Amino acid sequence: MRILGRVPLVGEIEVGGAKNLALPAIAASILTDEKVMLSNVPNLTDISSLLDLMTHLGSDVNFDSEKHLLELSTKAIKSTIAPYDFVRKMRASILVLGPLVTRFRKASVSLPGGCSIGARGVDIHISALRHLGADISIENGYINASAPNGLIGCDITFPITTVTGTENVLMAAVLGKGTTRLINAAMEPEIVALCELLNEMGAEISGVGTPIIIVEGVDSLHGTKFEIMPDRIETGTYAIAAAATDGKLLLKNCKCEHLSSFFEILSLTGVSYEKTAEGVLVYNRNKKIHPVDIQTAPYPGFPTDLQAQYTVLMSMCNGTASISENIFENRFMHIPELSRMGANISIHGKTAVVTGVSKLKGAQVMATDLRASVSLVIAGLIAEGETIINRLYHIDRGYENIEAKLNGCGASLERFSV
Repeated sequence: MRILGRVPLVGEIEVGGAKNLALPAIAASILTDEKVMLSNVPNLTDISSLLDLMTHLGSDVNFDSEKHLLELSTKAIKSTIAPYDFVRKMRASILVLGPLVTRFRKASVSLPGGCSIGARGVDIHISALRHLGADISIENGYINASAPNGLIGCDITFPITTVTGTENVLMAAVLGKGTTRLINAAMEPEIVALCELLNEMGAEISGVGTPIIIVEGVDSLHGTKFEIMPDRIETGTYAIAAAATDGKLLLKNCKCEHLSSFFEILSLTGVSYEKTAEGVLVYNRNKKIHPVDIQTAPYPGFPTDLQAQYTVLMSMCNGTASISENIFENRFMHIPELSRMGANISIHGKTAVVTGVSKLKGAQVMATDLRASVSLVIAGLIAEGETIINRLYHIDRGYENIEAKLNGCGASLERFSV
């Protein structure tokens, strides 16, 4: 992508559906033989990758990407194997493990791929499913699970807060026998919405939105219609882009309540935001960015998925800010690329110390993961001259029509091949 910077973003951007809800919602359709209809589904490569896997398993998939409507029906199954060629493209493919083993009593899922931002081991998923009674082995790079007599409810305490782990075990437990309690469960809005979807399908889940989720197993689930909520990470990303470029953006179709800690921090930096009937209006009235330290944390703390974008904002601050990454150990890979553009950032263990500079300069940079790639886009928007971002395919995993959305607000982004 070629970006010409130093242009304020002014206009409106429609926030798409939440990728991090759509993915487990798609996997949840495995739990019933009836049709599940999802609306506001984003058209992203991560979604396409999981739908390809669902088709391979035997689901009937009908996705109208322009209308963002998705119909899924898994009346039967052709295979309970999720092969390497599918799973290597995206870590969230492991979300089919719980639904497959609880409904069809067996599954074989390749160890997952995705962004290289940390170990993110699957041992928590495996341990929890074993507690539920699944027999699991790892052979030739595959997780092989079987539960010929079904899963049995129990208490499961997660050693660390895990979003994907909570989702996988939650979906496994809904068709188990008896009561399952998930202790130290993740509380992200996407978890809450997944529980709402499952309850609409006939599950019996309580404690939603708390660290202890209680699941009463049921014999079967039924189909439903469900709307995917707005993507809070896309909302935060464009809010930072508005602030960094001294612009003014109305972000439509978003839920500020899902980003309370983020907007609290953003306001401390001097950036203004106003909730409206359509969404949220973000602008930088004072044209200065105050340094504000952050630490990433599980919800409701500052999201790790907005850390890279926030680092770019702090690179233009009037002073020095520290950014501590407490979720993923390798999530500073964007910093060497920002340094190529003139940012003044040093890394001390899990903390990045950012001293603001007067300007960034365009350069050739390389995207290393999804959120790093969009942080480089924001850096390109504020830099002098031309920025070229290589390995842009990462961005298509989480941001739909990013060129059209930003160019419609005054930016100059162009994708090209070499």
